[in-house]
Parts: sequence; structure tokens; C-alpha cells
Amino acid sequence: GLVIDGRTLAYALEPALEDKFLALAKRCRSVLCCRSTPLQKSMVVKLVRDKLKAMTLAIGDGANDVSMIQVADVGVGISGQEGMQAVMASDFAIPRFRHLEKLLLVHGHWCYSRLANMVLYFFYKNAMFVALLFWYQFYCGFSGSSMIDQWYLIFFNLFFSSLPQLITGVLDKDVPAEVLIAVPQLYKSGQ
Repeated sequence: GLVIDGRTLAYALEPALEDKFLALAKRCRSVLCCRSTPLQKSMVVKLVRDKLKAMTLAIGDGANDVSMIQVADVGVGISGQEGMQAVMASDFAIPRFRHLEKLLLVHGHWCYSRLANMVLYFFYKNAMFVALLFWYQFYCGFSGSSMIDQWYLIFFNLFFSSLPQLITGVLDKDVPAEVLIAVPQLYKSGQ
């Protein structure tokens, strides 16, 4: 692990040394920046995001973490005694740090799964709709006549775009939450 304080971090984030700092940080399993300013926190997240082209997650519990949360791809705010600034600036809010495991492993996996199903469903729905219009043109001799009334189009998109996805979003849980917590490696299958 690497432990670096704010004064040393100020030197490490200079343009001449940031590549060396990043190379050292990549070799470590964990990097802990202590006594750093809010600007330094956001600079470290920005450095990792831009140089490594990695998706970043920032977790904070106070006003001093807002800039770091805003720079990260995904921000998690912990509502605590320091106020609600981090929660208001974040993408997700949790009441305690211990809920982070469930947020990432369970809800993250389910989100990946639901998004993948949604993309496939919308592709299939639109392909079927276009195929219907394509084959109708052979039937009507490519006259350009309208096959479907506008009201039917509205109801088609209403029923086949909103209701199935709403039901899937609420009910679809491919793996139970207990299994996802017990076997964290399942998170990678969604990616």
C-alpha cells in the first residue's frame, strides 16, 4: 500500500512527477491520501481517470469531498454529521459506509443485467417494427401509403417501450442478493 500526505501529494501532482506517481500507485493494491485538500483529492481522481482511462468511483461524506465526487465518473455520498453537501453532489447516497458493498455488488450487478436486457429488447422491438414496414411496402407496391395510424404508433411505443421495461426493472433479478454478496466475482460477468 501507499500512504501519502497532502504536502507530499502537492509535489507528486506536479506535471513533471505525475507519471511517476501514477506508475508507483499502479503497483500498489491500495493508495491512501491523508491530510489532502479538496482540490488535491479531485486532482488524484482526474489523474487516474484521464491517464489510465479507467472508470472512477469517489466516496465522500462531507463538503470537502464534493469536488472529488463531481470529477469522478460515479459519486457516492454518505449522509453523516458533516452535512448533506456530498449527498447532494453524488449520484448515489447511502446512510452508512457498510451499505457500499450492497450498492456495488448487488445493485451494480442488477443494473448491468437490466441495461443489457433493455438494449437487446429495444433493438428487437425496433427491428420488428421496421421489418413490418419493410414487408408492407412489398404488399402495397412501394406506394408510400401509411400502414399504421398515428394513434397506433403512439400506443405501440407506450405499451412496448414503457411497460415491459418497467416490469423488468422492478422484477428482474437474475441472481439473488445473498448469492451476489457471497460470490463477489459475479459482478464481473455483467461487465
